Amino acid sequence: MFDSLSDKLQRVFKNIRGEGKLTAENMEVALKEIRVALLEADVHFKVVKAFMEGVRTKALGQEVLSSFSPAQQVIKIVRDELITVLGTHTARLRTANQPPTVVMVVGLQGSGKTTSSGKLARYLSKNGHRPLLVSVDVYRPAARQQLAVLAKDLGIPIYEGTPEETKPVDLARSARREAEISGRDMVLVDTAGRLHIDEDLMTELSQLKEALNPTEILFVADAMTGQDAVKSAEEFHKRLGITGVVLTKMDGDARGGAALSIRHITGQPLKFVGTGEKSDALEAFHPDRAASRILGMGDVLSFIEKVESAVDQKKAEQMQRKLLEDDFTLEDFRDQLKQLRKLGSLESLLGMMPQVGMLKELKNVKVDEHEFTRVVAIIDSMTPKERDNHMLINGSRRRRIAKGSGTSVQDVNNLLKQYGQARKMMKSVSGGLLGKKMGKLKLPFPNPFG
Repeated sequence: MFDSLSDKLQRVFKNIRGEGKLTAENMEVALKEIRVALLEADVHFKVVKAFMEGVRTKALGQEVLSSFSPAQQVIKIVRDELITVLGTHTARLRTANQPPTVVMVVGLQGSGKTTSSGKLARYLSKNGHRPLLVSVDVYRPAARQQLAVLAKDLGIPIYEGTPEETKPVDLARSARREAEISGRDMVLVDTAGRLHIDEDLMTELSQLKEALNPTEILFVADAMTGQDAVKSAEEFHKRLGITGVVLTKMDGDARGGAALSIRHITGQPLKFVGTGEKSDALEAFHPDRAASRILGMGDVLSFIEKVESAVDQKKAEQMQRKLLEDDFTLEDFRDQLKQLRKLGSLESLLGMMPQVGMLKELKNVKVDEHEFTRVVAIIDSMTPKERDNHMLINGSRRRRIAKGSGTSVQDVNNLLKQYGQARKMMKSVSGGLLGKKMGKLKLPFPNPFG
């Protein structure tokens, strides 16, 4: 997310020179480069113009704070302006005074509307709500079936309607009644889409809005489509009055322009971003954190929240006791890897780290996600006794394990070597010698970085 823009802005800041004040000379060069970086990131030209005017007004002739260099001062000004463009605060979903709260999910066909509806239902369920899903796309049976499959996988109820309910408005009204009867406080209405905006689609959505009086109308846009997403959002807002935006595929090659443009063009906040294909790959959008990531400052708060939501605290406490007692087995090693995988893509996690000092190189690290699968397969191919006591694993056992896991004997040897390093490190921790020995050890887990 925002990698290309972040790289370009980092180079701009690095080139800024001068002392005491930000002069017209050094600032004009920087502003020109910032403008080019934003345009190359597919930011709408109106947004770029407003952004540059804001930065120029704040920067030219401004005294540098005693603890800041001119470059640092520019970073602060650009960060403040980015937050202004992205939104000064995190936009939360609103709820109705009288439940159920109705949320219409709208957008063009192929934007990820149905998947986002499922992800949003899971997100709401995890945050104490009781959502009910309903698809009113009566034109594409596959779309309704897709939502039904998602709902089943997530364990969230879905209203599928009766054979007599063939109109979107009828389905939506019945779903709301079902929510009232069953005590569901949120109704997520996955609406129909088209390959492009047409009058029939807008008329249907307007009828749904009138019948349901939704608290939220969320427009789902594909971040990969750049300015097309911005134009669609603008048109939907003119016709429906959207209340927020969900940007999908922000983990792909999106240049970030849509995220920076939509709020300025529509006046409506970006509320969620999709960061992957899994059902938990939906995050609330935090403007200040996004601005920090664009400027290479990382997003440590999101990293902490992700860890807290994914890690089993009880297992973590049990593991801590095992480490202190030097009772760290291969089965524990495997369980730790599985916990790590719950956090999602390692590349996305590394992207949350501040790009400073040694951490600056993390964004260039290529992560072999399949290495974790191979390691777990190797450990799963061992017997319980072997996992409990790795000293039993002789040459013939290694050959059997390699064959059973579809790997090589060398892979098994490497795993056992890395596991041995991990045990030595844990022993050092319990003996108070961690500071002396950390520098001599390699990674205490299977190296996924190739």
